[in-house]
Amino acid sequence: MPEENYTRCPGCATVFRVTAGQLAMRAGQVRCGQCKTVFDGVARQVSLSPSTRSDEGVAAVDEAAHGPPTLTLRDAQALETSVETSKTTETAEAAETAETAETAETAETAETAETAETAETAETAETAETAETAETAETADAASARLVSAVAALAAREDRFAPVASTKPGRVRTVAYAMAIAFLLLLVAGQAAFHFRDAIATFWPVAHPAIARLCAVAGCVVRPLRDAAMVHLSIESSDLQADPAHRGLLILTATVRNRAGWPLAYPHLELTLTDAQDRIVVRRALAPVEYAGGTADLQGGIAANGEIALKVFIDASATSQAGYRLYMFYP
Repeated sequence: MPEENYTRCPGCATVFRVTAGQLAMRAGQVRCGQCKTVFDGVARQVSLSPSTRSDEGVAAVDEAAHGPPTLTLRDAQALETSVETSKTTETAEAAETAETAETAETAETAETAETAETAETAETAETAETAETAETAETADAASARLVSAVAALAAREDRFAPVASTKPGRVRTVAYAMAIAFLLLLVAGQAAFHFRDAIATFWPVAHPAIARLCAVAGCVVRPLRDAAMVHLSIESSDLQADPAHRGLLILTATVRNRAGWPLAYPHLELTLTDAQDRIVVRRALAPVEYAGGTADLQGGIAANGEIALKVFIDASATSQAGYRLYMFYP
């Protein structure tokens, strides 16, 4: 049988029967089942055996400090219950502390979750914006791809109706083009030669016979150049006198000079008769065949740096004149 010990509560002076195992369980700390006071059971042990003389001093001190022991004893079961209650209370405190810690942890977790949620929301928004941008870019790329496809389809459709030779020119086509270009150049050259045949024959005398033969076939003539501005042709002298042998007959004499270094065509002459007030009485144009005479070379023109003398008879019996004017021109 285990040895029984007794301990007394300092709060209510209740004595409890305890064992050494109970006192050693929590380093002697126990809770009173009567007043719920926690105390050191080892330090508060008391003895209920009859006191001896040697113990009388101790017992007297104990009774004086704590009073006499209570007669009603409580067994160890009540003290164990108190101990379990202490354990329960301690467990509750630990649980409360754990709950507080858990609450703090939960708050921290919630805050962390909220921060994570905020970050996730921002990331989601950024992802959505990126996705929207990517979708817009993808839409633009798709539209561009559709446009390129449509242009390619249209080009293919146009090429389908085009002749094969137009897409792949061969050597025959190149030769044909070259021949056509050469023919056009020859045609332009021939047209230019026909238009400027007089100048070519004048400044390139070697070509004159060939041009004359071509003109014989084509029905054209080679003529001397004309000095339309009358820069190189001039009337050196002129005179109009009455013929003494024939009444009303006038004799016109003049000298026309060519100062150019090449032959010039014979010009037309314009004779104007005026009265005493220099008013026009009559005007007459004379062609080269009318004033040059039968010996003149009208096709050769007036020789370079040469001159011609002309004499013309004019019937003026029906007019009365006092003066004249003589001009040259090309019709």
